[in-house]
Order: sequence, then C-alpha cells, then structure tokens
Amino acid sequence: MRVSECLSCNAFPCPDVRHESYSIPDISVKPDAISIVMISEAAPRNPGDSFYAKGTPLFAQTTAQAFQDAGQTVSSIADIVGRGVFLTTAVKCGKTGYGVRAATIAECSRLLERELALFPRTKALLLMGDVAIKAVNCIARRAGDKPVIPSCSTYKLRGQEFFFRGMRVFPSYLQAGPSFFIEKSKRRMIAEDIAAALRTAG
Repeated sequence: MRVSECLSCNAFPCPDVRHESYSIPDISVKPDAISIVMISEAAPRNPGDSFYAKGTPLFAQTTAQAFQDAGQTVSSIADIVGRGVFLTTAVKCGKTGYGVRAATIAECSRLLERELALFPRTKALLLMGDVAIKAVNCIARRAGDKPVIPSCSTYKLRGQEFFFRGMRVFPSYLQAGPSFFIEKSKRRMIAEDIAAALRTAG
C-alpha cells in the first residue's frame, strides 16, 4: 500500500499554513507490519526535509537520533519503518509561523483519522508535541468520546496511561526538526517514550 495514494486534501481550506509544503507520506508499506504510529507536528516548510524525502532530510536525521537515544540501532527512516513504526504529521502542510490554529488542526485531523485507519494492527501512538495531541483529541471528540489526553503540561502526564481505540497513547515532545537539539531534558523524555512504545508493541 502506498499511503500517498490513499489520502489527499483537495480543498486546502486552511489559510494559516503553507499549501506549497503539503505532504502526505509517500511510502509503500504493509499495513499489518505497522504496530506504532509516530505523529509529529506539521510538514516541514521545505518538502526536502520530510521523513521520506531522498537524501538526508532533517526530519529523518533528528528522528533517527531520537531512536538511537532510545537504544535502537538505526541510521535511517527505513530502519525505523522496519521496526514497525510509521511516521507522519498531524498537519499535512507547513507552518507559516510558530503555531497552528485550532481550526486547522481540527480540519487536518480528518485526514489523520483516515490515515490511522490504514493500520489496523497499531498498538501504540506516539504523539510528538501539542499539535499531535490536539489532533487526536479532535478525532475522539468527533466520535463523541472524551479527549484522549487531558489539557495540561505534557510533563505532568508522565507515568500515566492513556488509551485510544485499543491503542496505548504516549504524549511526548516534538522530535522532528531543529528544536529537537535545544532541550536535553525533553530529548531524554522523548527517548523514554519511544522505548516504552516499542515495549508496548512487543
């Protein structure tokens, strides 16, 4: 299955993102081989920095480093996918500023919901940052459920267990992009969350 052939946004209704940076994961993957989905914030401004771009894209470099921090011997996105992990973003277009409007997150969460449905054997969701957390909460609310992750600082949630449609959910911090290198404490927590998700997935 090629993910980019299963999903698309045709209307581009969101005014606060860079539509020229629109990116759906362009990767062929066996759905039943995926046991973890890692959801980051938004597509990079430069499509060449996205997870599955050719060469050494920034998102791939920082994510591989995060998995190395978690004790995994990986050097590429292919190695990570080979461990049953699918990587995507909550918002499929690039940001124009620091944040993303709530309406944009809600709109793009419809694509994310369809994307998650492609992987029926997923056991763990890694929500890398507030945008990913808000997107999954939007999916839950549309179904009439309570938010998956409470609205509070992520560090206060550590040690608690959260579940969504049978999947264990790990609220964490953004690992994709240059911010990954800024705060060592967040980097340590990211590694812990990845390791925990891998244990959950078996």
